[in-house]
Amino acid sequence: MALLYPNTYSLAVSNLGFQLVYSLLNEQQGVVCERVVYPDAGQRLRSLESNRPLTDFTIVCVSASFEHDFPRLAGMLTAGCIEPMAANRPQTIAPGAPLVILGGVAIFMNPEPVAPFADLMVIGEAEPVLADVFAKLSTGIMKGVKRRNLLSRCAAVRGCYVPSLYTYLYDNDGRVQKIIVDSGAPVRVKKIVQQEATCAAHSMQMSPVAELGMYMTELGRGCSRGCRFCAAGFIYRPPRLWTGKAIVAAINNRPPHVNRVGLLGMEMADGVTLDHIAAILQEQQCALSFSSLRADRISPQLLDLLAISNLKSVAIAPDGASERLRRVINKGLLEKDLLSAAEKLVRAGIVHLKLYVMIGLPTETEADLAELIEMLGRMRQVILAPAKKQGRMPELTLSVNSFVPKPWTPFQYLSYGGLSTEQALADKSASTAVLALKKKIRYLRRMIKKLPNIQLKVDRPERVLEQAVFSRGDRRLADVLLDIGTGKYTFKQAMRAYGLSSWQYAVRPRSVGEMMCWEVLDHGIAEGYLYRELERALREKTTVPCDTSCCKRCGVCGDALEI
Repeated sequence: MALLYPNTYSLAVSNLGFQLVYSLLNEQQGVVCERVVYPDAGQRLRSLESNRPLTDFTIVCVSASFEHDFPRLAGMLTAGCIEPMAANRPQTIAPGAPLVILGGVAIFMNPEPVAPFADLMVIGEAEPVLADVFAKLSTGIMKGVKRRNLLSRCAAVRGCYVPSLYTYLYDNDGRVQKIIVDSGAPVRVKKIVQQEATCAAHSMQMSPVAELGMYMTELGRGCSRGCRFCAAGFIYRPPRLWTGKAIVAAINNRPPHVNRVGLLGMEMADGVTLDHIAAILQEQQCALSFSSLRADRISPQLLDLLAISNLKSVAIAPDGASERLRRVINKGLLEKDLLSAAEKLVRAGIVHLKLYVMIGLPTETEADLAELIEMLGRMRQVILAPAKKQGRMPELTLSVNSFVPKPWTPFQYLSYGGLSTEQALADKSASTAVLALKKKIRYLRRMIKKLPNIQLKVDRPERVLEQAVFSRGDRRLADVLLDIGTGKYTFKQAMRAYGLSSWQYAVRPRSVGEMMCWEVLDHGIAEGYLYRELERALREKTTVPCDTSCCKRCGVCGDALEI
């Protein structure tokens, strides 16, 4: 079988989920799995292991982590001479007419934009379901079971979604009116999760060209904080922090010559666990790397490890521009936490401090952005004294990204661009949202010019609009994705060709009780909980972090209690 990653090799070999699935598949009896990545310009689409075309494989799996990879996914199937639309594949499963299986976090967030490409989708985490699924598939294919019959059998397995067994009806405004489910298929597909791990997920293939050139270890899955913009914090519920023993077991699996370890999930780990891991890494003379660090979880033990790791760049994520906005998004960080973190990190030798902030969050105003600029000024003053001792003024980079409303979050109801409901409905054009974001970017550029030694990095709101469309998209986008992926049309051209509106998907506010296309999945979240969290957000009310031993708020760990 082939395992596709719809992006370049350097990103594929840096993706822990892709590595994990590749290893799990090759552990299955009778399975030989080869990797296929998006080819560089001028190269042909071939497997990495034996240079074979996709038409040589009976099963083609795809691991998709990001919505912006959806067009590449469709393009890779077409370039591999595989019929991209599942409905057009023959009933006999064979090389050239394979069974196409999609999985990955982007799939169990919202599978619908790419559902027409899939015979089968895995909803949730791979470890608890792959063995059962591939036992059924292997037996069925060897016996010559026809595609539809085999897929109907798989639909009975928890975590398996067969899109052809579900039909969507839309009203004149494009809202989902009804989902018709074939007899025998579950009305909603329950996700499947790994409850615990004896050894945390870790790097299984190392490459010198990897985007992240280090050995990676996972600290857990999910996040207890409940940030209201973050899909991972909701679809990975319940949050699971692996034990220190499981994490150390993963660290000890690294190759002997590797002495830099990247930790995934630093923001969810508690201080005791972080200190324990830091002590182990120091003892083994390992350097530490990570993507970002929570500003209120910086201990002396961790700072000591940072100092000896020779790590020069660290990112922290305020996410909201002001303390008020951080209450709205339930971030739980005060300005004093951010200033204290900056000072401690500079004292530990950090020379490049990055701050991640979103614009276009609900209720955001210019006053919130002004508070951000003022906080940056105070941060420069705070780090000045330790910087003089270091003999170098650290560089501050403000990385500004446009907020995208994500499925399965309290903010799934909101508009891209930060528009109010009235603004979004007044002018049914996505350009209004894009212009609103550009105006905020211009303001930040103008104000940051007044602060020395601070760099500003921003995304392009019109580019992020595509992600926002794909994020809340449905099956009608499949033809759009295919035409983009094969180079026939640009995004705008394809949307126009199929009579679809970016406003409808990305900007149109959703109403309470509206059926969402992704609700064909069941993440265990109680009906009404996400909207109640949105109401709390708009009242600037915070929600305490999950405690899986007693928390019953969202319904994932038992019957939900209204708050």
